[in-house]
Amino acid sequence: MNGPDQDTTWQPLPPWQHAVVADMLAGRARWPHAVLIGGREGLGKRRLAMHLARALLCEAPGADGEACGACVSCRLVESRSHPDLRLVEPVTYDEEGNATKTDNIGVDRVRELTAFAQLSSHRRVAKVAVIVPAEALNAAAANALLKTLEEPPPATYLLLVSHQPGRLPATIVSRCRRLPVGEPEPAAANAWLAAHGVADPGAALARAGGAPLLALELAQPEAQQGLEALIADLSYPERLSAVAVGARLDAVPKDDRGAELAHLLYWMLTWATDLAAVASGGEPRFHPDRRQALFVLAARVARVPLFRYYQKLLHHRALLAHPLQPRLVAEALLLEYRSLFA
Repeated sequence: MNGPDQDTTWQPLPPWQHAVVADMLAGRARWPHAVLIGGREGLGKRRLAMHLARALLCEAPGADGEACGACVSCRLVESRSHPDLRLVEPVTYDEEGNATKTDNIGVDRVRELTAFAQLSSHRRVAKVAVIVPAEALNAAAANALLKTLEEPPPATYLLLVSHQPGRLPATIVSRCRRLPVGEPEPAAANAWLAAHGVADPGAALARAGGAPLLALELAQPEAQQGLEALIADLSYPERLSAVAVGARLDAVPKDDRGAELAHLLYWMLTWATDLAAVASGGEPRFHPDRRQALFVLAARVARVPLFRYYQKLLHHRALLAHPLQPRLVAEALLLEYRSLFA
């Protein structure tokens, strides 16, 4: 699952972010050199960062600080070709310019950013760098970034996007203005999802844990494929065939199996989360439509092994950037799930 916050193009803001942007741009004359945009994945933080970047680079901003949308800089941002905008991500590039996802953002990428910060602006307005996700900075890269944070060149702005701000070093966080991004009201999120063609916005939003952009991604046909079969399998562990699920995963084109494993891990995590919540006396958050099945299973599972299993799911999700064997990972996790109810 590539993730809803991984598109590098400029896109219109969702309506629930308009007030946040208006508040930030109202203080444009006192804009901080670094902003930390934090919040869970799927809330549109990258969209927000790209929107702010376009506003900072605009050559004819409005009285409210918003980008005009028509100048050369605005068009360059929208076409992903602005020379004064840098995206720093956990990827490496080969000689042909093809990107490969990596585990972290290395020090070389930050050194490139430092060199960029020292250059003169091509459009003579500003320079902006978007770092996403900021928690992917390795230790050496985080230390190298401190120099730019401590001595920022004039008219150079850093926008750090983080799904897990708590993982960032305190030395970095303390040098940024915090911009937390929370979940929108369900009514606004449901209306937005409906406008984007989602047939059952409420169910999609629940399965995404209240994150609308994640809900939109998960509502796509390719993400939905096999979901009902998987949930049915998880609802009746005795009938669960890890080999059959592995075979379904192997039937996907080879280049898509990593993304399919990511979807599988996401659904298993949401299911395990709901099961743990019910076992602890709570209510399911992600799969309220499966409440009865979850309550039946919760009466059969021991909480400590379930929590350990949840930690294992998180561990495997963190390894998705590695060259895993998707079928073997899926089968092993499903077999362990069955053993919880043996």
